[in-house]
Amino acid sequence: MATEIRVPTLGESVTEATVGQWYKQAGDAVTADEPLVELETDKVTVEVPAPASGVLSEIIVKAGDTVAVGSLLGAIAEGDGKVKPAPVKAAAATPQPAPAPAAAKPSEPAKLKPAALEREPSPREEVSGNGNGNGAGKVDMPPSPAARKYLAETGLSPASVVGTGRRGQVLKQDVLAQAAGVATAAASLLAREPKPKAPPAPRPPIAPQDETREERVRMTRLRQTIARRLKEAQDTAAMLTTFNDVDMSAVMQLRREYREAFEKKHGVKLGLMGFFVKACVQALKDIPAVNAEIDGTDIIYKNYYHIGVAVGTERGLVVPVLRDADRMSLAEIEAAIADFGTRAREGRLGLEEMQGGTFTISNGGIYGSLLSTPILNAPQSGILGMHRIEERAVVRDGQIVARPMMYLALSYDHRLVDGKEAVTFLIQVKEAIEDPKRLVLDL
Repeated sequence: MATEIRVPTLGESVTEATVGQWYKQAGDAVTADEPLVELETDKVTVEVPAPASGVLSEIIVKAGDTVAVGSLLGAIAEGDGKVKPAPVKAAAATPQPAPAPAAAKPSEPAKLKPAALEREPSPREEVSGNGNGNGAGKVDMPPSPAARKYLAETGLSPASVVGTGRRGQVLKQDVLAQAAGVATAAASLLAREPKPKAPPAPRPPIAPQDETREERVRMTRLRQTIARRLKEAQDTAAMLTTFNDVDMSAVMQLRREYREAFEKKHGVKLGLMGFFVKACVQALKDIPAVNAEIDGTDIIYKNYYHIGVAVGTERGLVVPVLRDADRMSLAEIEAAIADFGTRAREGRLGLEEMQGGTFTISNGGIYGSLLSTPILNAPQSGILGMHRIEERAVVRDGQIVARPMMYLALSYDHRLVDGKEAVTFLIQVKEAIEDPKRLVLDL
């Protein structure tokens, strides 16, 4: 008996995936829990293991196909060696001819359709409906000749027009008024319908000698999702960025003094991200709008602090979330970030680990970025951008000295966060980093 291989549940709001690659070919022996096929979702890559040991007897979908949750991927037959692969199933079964309708019994009398009994009423006959203008009943007077003409042209029924003439007679102006109302309602409905997006402009022609030196590669689902979400954030939010610089002397001195003792006790290196996560959580408590989001006409203030940490991988950018970061110690934050980085590069992050963030921190400084304007991670209202540290000349106590400085950038949704709140938030982060004792004292 064959065992089916189906698409597993992929996580909240994820309903489909793209088949990346098959690790086995039809006819290959497989063992239970051995990875068989790679699926690419909007956020992560998932490996589907073999549900049983045997022989991969059939592959239903090929690399590049889109599959829904629960879809059949293939089948595993009993055995331990090469078997003849099953033929590929047809996309659709051959339609069976419909059975011929049964002949009517001679003894049954032919039934007359109601339409056969209908006839056009004469002008003087009573017409049932609402044409008398008082809700229901009979109309003593038929529509006027001019009204009948316009009724025929507009396709309106006499019962749908309120007559203002004698004894409720429908007049020409009544039909025109009703037709105008219908047209206005239809135009209003059309205006409320979302307009289809214009198709992307075609790629301009290129020189033949250049075309042979180009390579066209299909975007992965993760890259498509990143592109779509970043563009949606720009189109939806009133995004603005404010900047400041921070003197990293105190934090770097603290790291030099306690790096070895910290790593010996906690088994993790003392980095910079832990200090910034702590500083942001403290600032978010004082400026709650930066930790909120807009839902329709409501503002949702979140009294919890799930901090997303952007991690770059070969496949693209992912943002795992430190849940309840306000309850985590510095060592727990550093350990979690190190674990996120390792598993992100190996493609082993779970979908649930990248959902529910309330604020994001992106460190472009590890790539050498001097200054940037980070894009919001919708529906969040704020994202902090860190940058590289470099020695710069600054004035301290009237003296020009060299200090390790970093530019900070806070992008925020101006629909929700005012400029004063954004600047205050960034200054609080700056002050906490320049004087780390404030983090300990919760100042």
